[in-house]
Amino acid sequence: MAESPKPENKFPAWLPLTIVAAMVVFYLLFLPQHGAAPTDQIPYSQFKSLVRAERVDEITLQGYAIHGTLRSAESLVPNGQKVKHFSTTVPAFGDDGLLALLHANQVTVQVKPPASGGLWGGLLVAFLPWLVLLGIFLWIGNRAARRLGGGFGGAGDLNKFLEQPAKRAEVPQVTFADVAGQENAKREVSELVDFLKTPDRYLALGAEVPRGVLLMGPPGTGKTLLARALAGEAGVPFYAITGSEFIEVFVGVGASRVRKLFTAAKENAPSIIFIDELDSIGRTRGTGLGGGHDEREQTLNQILAEMDGFSGHEAVIVLAATNRPDVLDPALLRPGRFDRHVALDLPDSKDRDAILRVHLRKVRTDPDVDIPRLAAGTPGFSGADLKNLINEAAMAAARDQAGAVAMTHLDEARDRILLGSVRTLAIQPEERHRLAVHESGHTLVAYFLPHTDPLYKVTIIPRGRALGGTQQLPEAERHTLPEDYLKDRLAVMLAGRTAEQELLGTISSGADDDIRQATALARAMVGRWGMSREIGPVDLRESEEHPFLGREIAQPRHFSETSAQAVDSAVRQLLLEAEQRAGAVLRSHQQALARLIDELERHETLQREDIEACLGPQPAQAVASTSCTPPALTP
Repeated sequence: MAESPKPENKFPAWLPLTIVAAMVVFYLLFLPQHGAAPTDQIPYSQFKSLVRAERVDEITLQGYAIHGTLRSAESLVPNGQKVKHFSTTVPAFGDDGLLALLHANQVTVQVKPPASGGLWGGLLVAFLPWLVLLGIFLWIGNRAARRLGGGFGGAGDLNKFLEQPAKRAEVPQVTFADVAGQENAKREVSELVDFLKTPDRYLALGAEVPRGVLLMGPPGTGKTLLARALAGEAGVPFYAITGSEFIEVFVGVGASRVRKLFTAAKENAPSIIFIDELDSIGRTRGTGLGGGHDEREQTLNQILAEMDGFSGHEAVIVLAATNRPDVLDPALLRPGRFDRHVALDLPDSKDRDAILRVHLRKVRTDPDVDIPRLAAGTPGFSGADLKNLINEAAMAAARDQAGAVAMTHLDEARDRILLGSVRTLAIQPEERHRLAVHESGHTLVAYFLPHTDPLYKVTIIPRGRALGGTQQLPEAERHTLPEDYLKDRLAVMLAGRTAEQELLGTISSGADDDIRQATALARAMVGRWGMSREIGPVDLRESEEHPFLGREIAQPRHFSETSAQAVDSAVRQLLLEAEQRAGAVLRSHQQALARLIDELERHETLQREDIEACLGPQPAQAVASTSCTPPALTP
C-alpha cells in the first residue's frame, strides 16, 4: 500500500516563542525600572511625623503616590540602610490638611499626572494573561493531535490514525523446512499451499477451501512460526497483527482497522492474514461491562462480518493463534469462519531432537554434545524452551571463556531452567545431613520400586526455592498413566519424609511440596480416574486441567458433601498406603541407604551412574506405555 503524504502542520512553531517575547516586553515597559535610587516604603502616619519634625526636604505627588526626599540620609525602617528617598500612599478618602502641613514645614511640593500606559498598554495588561493561556492550550493540543493524526490538518489526517498497524505486507523467507517437528500440524495446513498457488483449479470444481484456520496449542509450540512458514511456502503476502493492536480508546477504531486490513489483503490476493492472540478480541460476547457496544465487541463483529459476510474474500486465508480456545466466541468457531482447528502439541523426543538440531546450527559446539541424550532429558519442553536452553548454554560458555558450547553447559542450562539458579546458603551440618537423608529416601525408593521412571540425578545443592532435588526422566514418554505407576510415584513422593522419620526420629518442613504434589495426584486418582474401589468410576473432580495452559481451573462443585467426605477418606487411604510402602522399601535396604547418604554428603550431586554404583543391581523395570509428561522432580 502506498503511504499517505505526511500531513502539513497548520500550527506555527514560532507562536510560543512570540508569546514569551511579548511577556518580556510587557515586564520591561510596564514594571518599575531597576537601577533607580533606593527608597523605603513607609506608612502614611510616619510620613506626616517626618514632615512635622522638619526632616522632609521635598515631595512629588503623582495620583495617590508620594515620593519624597529627606534633608539628610537616615534609616526609616528598623535595621534598614540609610536612604534619602522614601515612598508612601495617600489614603483613598484623601487628607484635607496635608497641603497646609507641608506649607507650614517648608516642604517643596511638585505635582505630576498619574502614570498610564495608554490605551494599548491597558489592553495589553488586560488580555496578556488570557493570550498566554490560549497559546499554551493550543501548543499542548497540537502536540497531542500530531501524535494521533498529524495536527489540526482536518478530518483527512484521521485516516492515518485509523489505518491498520500492518501497513506493509511481506513474503516470509521461512518455509516448512525451518519448522522442526509438528508433522501433524504441517500436514493439516500443507494443502492450503496448493490452493494459494492455484486457486482457480479449486474454484472451478466448486470447492471451498477453509476460510479460517485456528492454531491452538500451549505457548511456545510454534504457532506463529507455522503461519509464517505457510505464507513463505506459498510465496504470498503475509499480514501479521496481534489482537490487541485493533483495540484503541476511541470507539470504532478497531472496526475501521479490520476493514482496512481485509481490504488490503483482498487487493493483494492471494494472501494470508494472521491474527495472533485471538482471545484478546475474540472472547464470548455479552460478558463485558459495556454490553454489546464496547470497542472489543464491535471489533469482533467486524471480523465476523469480514470472514462470512455478503462479500467473499476468495484467495485470502485467515490464520489465528490462541492458547485459550475455551474462551472464544462460538460464532468464530462455526463453519464459514474458522473451519479448521489445528492443535500444536508439545514436541516428543524425536521432535525435540529435530528442534535442537535446528537451533544448534548457529552455535559452535564441542564434539561431546549428545543431542539425543539432551532431547531425552527435556520432556515437557516446548520449542521456545529448547531455544532458550541453547541460548543459556551459549551464555554460560561465553562466561567461562570457552571456545565452544560443551555438554556440561547444556546440562547446567537445563538444570537452571528446571530448578533455578544455584543459591549460596550457609547450611548447618545437621541440616545438611537431614537434606541428604531426605533426598536419599526419594532416590532409593525410586530405584527399587518396579514401576518408576529411571533416575537422572540427585543433589543437595540449593537451586531456586528448593534446597535439593531428585530428578527422574522417563525413557519412553507416556500417553497413559497406569495405576501401578501412579501408586509407585506416590511412594517416591513421600519417601523423603518417611526416611527422615525412620533415620532421624522426626520430620521437618522439607516435605511441604512433596505432600502438596502427592495429595493433588491422589485426589486426581480418586476424583478423576476412578482408581478407588470405595468411590468407583464417578467424576468427582473439583477442577479441570486446561489442555494448553498446564494448570488447573477451578469449577463449581457438582456433588454432595457426603461424596466430598468419601473422596477425602479415599485420598487419605492412598497416601497412608504409599507411605507404608516407602517405609518398607527403606527398611529392607538400610545399608544401601546409609552408603547413599554418605556419598551424597561427600559429593553433593550424584549422577545416574554414581547412584547405580552405590545401590548395586536394580530390579527389572516394568515396561509402560508412553506420553508427553514432564520429568518427575521430587524436592
